[in-house]
Amino acid sequence: MLLHVHILGVVLYNVYAAAGEDVTLKPSPPDTKPVRLFTEEDLARYNGQEDDQPIYMAVKGAVFDVTSGKEFYGKGASYNALAGRDSTRAVAKMSLEPADLTHDTTGLTEEELKSLDDIFNDVYKKKYPIVGYTSQRILNKDGSPNRDFKPEDQPHFNIRDEF
Repeated sequence: MLLHVHILGVVLYNVYAAAGEDVTLKPSPPDTKPVRLFTEEDLARYNGQEDDQPIYMAVKGAVFDVTSGKEFYGKGASYNALAGRDSTRAVAKMSLEPADLTHDTTGLTEEELKSLDDIFNDVYKKKYPIVGYTSQRILNKDGSPNRDFKPEDQPHFNIRDEF
């Protein structure tokens, strides 16, 4: 298949060049993986317990690949409890308590919400690639679309590449 695409490209180049058209070759866009939608069950598979699996965690519904921080998030590491789930509340509270290992931000103080935003923007978005979003960020509990979700407002989200 790849050979067919290459041959087609060469043929089209020659046709346009022979017709006197200006032919400018542009480099291919970098390989990017499409953004995934993760259910809680999907995300739980990437909890750092398997050596051959990437390690994912979500903050504010954005799923980050934290594999490069395996010493923090991998099996037996100090922040492994945050991996394989949306740990928004735990990040906001700087907590590893089981009750805080959730996406729910209900009842957080203004200080905790500010801390969450700072850590989200200054640590996770800068250090780790986003590989997807949690389903609760994009879908309502009944499965209908969340009308407040705007892909163009999402970090690292390129509508052209994703839809």
